[in-house]
Amino acid sequence: MRRPLKDVIFILLISILAAQTKAQELAPRAYWPAPTGTNVVVMSYQHSQGEVLVDASVPIEGAEATLDFLSLTYQRTFGLFDRTASLQLNYPLVQGDASAMVNGEFRERSISASADARARFAINLLGAPSMDGKAFRELVADPEPIIGASLLVSIPTGDYDGDRLFNAGTNRWAVKPALGFIVPISHGWLFEGEVGTWFYEDNDDYQGKTRTQKPVLSSEFHLVHVVKNGTWFSLDANWYQGGAATVGEGAEQAELQNSRAGLTLLHPLNRHHAIRFAASTAIESKIAGDFDSVSVSYMYIW
Repeated sequence: MRRPLKDVIFILLISILAAQTKAQELAPRAYWPAPTGTNVVVMSYQHSQGEVLVDASVPIEGAEATLDFLSLTYQRTFGLFDRTASLQLNYPLVQGDASAMVNGEFRERSISASADARARFAINLLGAPSMDGKAFRELVADPEPIIGASLLVSIPTGDYDGDRLFNAGTNRWAVKPALGFIVPISHGWLFEGEVGTWFYEDNDDYQGKTRTQKPVLSSEFHLVHVVKNGTWFSLDANWYQGGAATVGEGAEQAELQNSRAGLTLLHPLNRHHAIRFAASTAIESKIAGDFDSVSVSYMYIW
């Protein structure tokens, strides 16, 4: 019996649409297409504890934090130049406590504020042209390799105090162009990945000085398996390196060199509603990355 289109979308479409911490994303399904006109709204809660910062590119050693994120995300799929494209908007809030030793001095702060909003544009370059429901069902029945490109923009809308080391906002623009791919392995199994680079604007109000930062190379990979009733799970891993920063006329600071592993599970409740669970932990952590994270999301699709 042919599954309804909405069920098929849940099986192989929905990406993680939660606010994550900068270079540390683990986001399977980010390049899988959908029929033109598909909309998704997501409410997400994420709890992170350990050596975690809202701005993960800040090289502060020994940071300890307990942070809770709440975010609202909207995504729409549309056709562009006969290709499948999407636009995603995300607005996050963060609450928690953070502390660290900085130059031999203990610093701590409680945060309860809005973090930086984000916008992501993605388009498939190979495979998955813009399609209606019938064409999408054909793609689901016989998956093909897909290559896509995306541009993720972090917008400095979050609360920021230049005299503080721990902030909900970053006081700078950041962009990450990336290329992603999806390779069908066998029935029900897909291998996905993305390689991109974060580029940062200078922060001209960092402890009374200007902070500049080199780019951060970011990569992530996912082994996705689709099971019954539209449920799917993914084994996730990432790696990111770079981001050496300079504050004022000071010496260049150490760069990030971190990696994480995690698991994602999505289960549809019916044709319009789904829940997603995710958890991740550090594998390698040179600076500001040794933390554990869990999240739950509610999704509505139409």
